[in-house]
Amino acid sequence: MATLLSRVPALMVTAPLAGQNRVPLSALPGMDLIDQVYLAYLRADGTVGQEGGPWLRGRGPELPRLDAAAVRRLGGRPFDARDDHGAAWRVVAVPLAAPGTTPPRPVASGQAPDEPAAGHAAGSAAQGATTEGDAAEGGTVVVAASLGGVRSTVGRLTLVCAATAAALLTSLAVIGWFAVRRGLRPLRAIERTAAAIAAGDLSRRVPVPAAPHTEVGRLAAALNTMLAQLEAAFAGRERSQARMRRFVADASHELRTPLFGIKGFAELHRMGGLPDVDHTLGRIESEAVRLVRLVEDLLLLARLDEGEDALPMDLAPMDLRTLAADALHDLRALDPGRTVTLTGPDGGPAGAAPVRGDEARLRQVVSNLVGNAVAHTPPGTPVRIGVGTVRSSAGGPEGVLVIADEGPGLPPEEAERVFDRFYRVDGSRSRGGAGGAGLGLAIVRSIVAAHGGRVELRTAPGAGAAFRVALPIHPASPPASNGPASPPVGPRPAS
Repeated sequence: MATLLSRVPALMVTAPLAGQNRVPLSALPGMDLIDQVYLAYLRADGTVGQEGGPWLRGRGPELPRLDAAAVRRLGGRPFDARDDHGAAWRVVAVPLAAPGTTPPRPVASGQAPDEPAAGHAAGSAAQGATTEGDAAEGGTVVVAASLGGVRSTVGRLTLVCAATAAALLTSLAVIGWFAVRRGLRPLRAIERTAAAIAAGDLSRRVPVPAAPHTEVGRLAAALNTMLAQLEAAFAGRERSQARMRRFVADASHELRTPLFGIKGFAELHRMGGLPDVDHTLGRIESEAVRLVRLVEDLLLLARLDEGEDALPMDLAPMDLRTLAADALHDLRALDPGRTVTLTGPDGGPAGAAPVRGDEARLRQVVSNLVGNAVAHTPPGTPVRIGVGTVRSSAGGPEGVLVIADEGPGLPPEEAERVFDRFYRVDGSRSRGGAGGAGLGLAIVRSIVAAHGGRVELRTAPGAGAAFRVALPIHPASPPASNGPASPPVGPRPAS
């Protein structure tokens, strides 16, 4: 609208020509360049002298009465009017000035009346072209511009802005949707993994995202650590339950065997089927002793499982060489035909092995290992007893006692289970009719573990078996220097 109002003074330059009815408005210079503009000359009484506009075709605003007084009151300020179709127009009425005077200039919307408008200087300079007769008539120039185009433009602009905003919002929504889905993808993976774990698949793990240092990445790593611990705990529980079931079954069987023996001999004696009473009572007593020994072994294992408080031990400084020497003599007594050698742990000279332990319990360990070597190897099989101090894998010294035989050995699958309770191997290492219950090596491992040590089995088929007991060196007793190896002890000569 400001652009339209800036043209009004220039149009007023040619207004006097038309006001004298000598030139029609359509012949005025530049009229063909004016679009949607209504131009009229009004007489002093407000009646229309001329009106025109190449595009009007009879259309124009319905003007109020604009006599000289009304025009002076307007002071060049624009006002709105409507045509007979209801379309809005913006109208400016400017009075014709007398020669030598300055006409009041039109005032654009938002412009102060005393601000210079564009083209005003040209309009003022051209006033000399206004004829004296026209000025005397006191006519008015009326310029009106249709607001339909402006409102149409505003409407189109509003539509374009709305469409652009809608497209932008849609694009942002789509981008946000994909971003949220991408961001929630690790959480959906965690959800699927949790569902699989709830169904019982403890081996599942949460996929760690490409950025492990994000919140989701740290959550996935923490969940995987927790899942690994849960899987290990459940696996341990299952193994423990399996061992417990096997233990109960084996213990029931082992306890039932001597009980049935005692019951059978008692019934035979009552029915008079066994005339030798002393022999019958001897068999009953032997089965009772076997039952008592089995119960005591089970009680010992139960106490060892509970810890040191359940089975107090009399710990004192001692040397494993004493137990090794006693084991040598025990083997001589059990099988005089065996060759028994006392050496160091790895075959060198035997040496001191000062430890702190319960001598009675450690003697039980050595007794079980010696009995195992005698029971599960053919008569006359050589046995080596090694004792001394060695460096552990951690670098510290430890006392070692080795009972090694040259028997048939064990395959790896059986060697892994020899320390299980009630486990007995087949073949030459089966107990036969007078064998034990399969608790000896389990007791060995439990007693050694209670002393803070460990027991290992090194064996292979056809290469014999070597049980190696390792205990911590007692700090108050420094290791003694290794002495010479004892000579082999072979079978006694016949007398």
